[in-house]
Parts: sequence; structure tokens; C-alpha cells
Amino acid sequence: AGGMEAPTMEERKACWGARDEFWQCLDSHGDDAAKCEKLRRAFESRCPQQWVKHFDKRRDFLKYKKKLETEGYHPPEAAGKS
Repeated sequence: AGGMEAPTMEERKACWGARDEFWQCLDSHGDDAAKCEKLRRAFESRCPQQWVKHFDKRRDFLKYKKKLETEGYHPPEAAGKS
């Protein structure tokens, strides 16, 4: 793909599909990216570069949110003072 033109519906579907497979792989391997390298490459080749960056950030955010929900929020300064 060339510049910044919007991906077609087909391309979007391919991108989202690749992302979902990659994320599922990460979920089932405890975020071991090495085990999901092939899916990562497919994800990167099917999605526009800026989408890949966006989804990576989004996944980090979702993981962080889930962690807060399961463990509760611990202010950083409380760490190591127990």
C-alpha cells in the first residue's frame, strides 16, 4: 500500500482478523511474543503501520486495565514499603 489512503473493507477485515489471531496467540502463551512471531508478521503485513502501533498501544492499555481490575490499584510509591 502506498501513502495514507484508507484501507478497503476487505483490507480492514484482513487486518482485524490477523490482529485477533495474534492477540489470541499472545493470550494463550502468556504474552510470549516469540511463540507468536509468525502471526505477528502476518498482523504487520496486513495492517497499515500506524494501525499496528495503535493496536500495540491498545493491547498494552487493555492488559494494564485488566491487571488493575484483577489486582486492584497499587500506587507506585507504596511498592516495597510493606
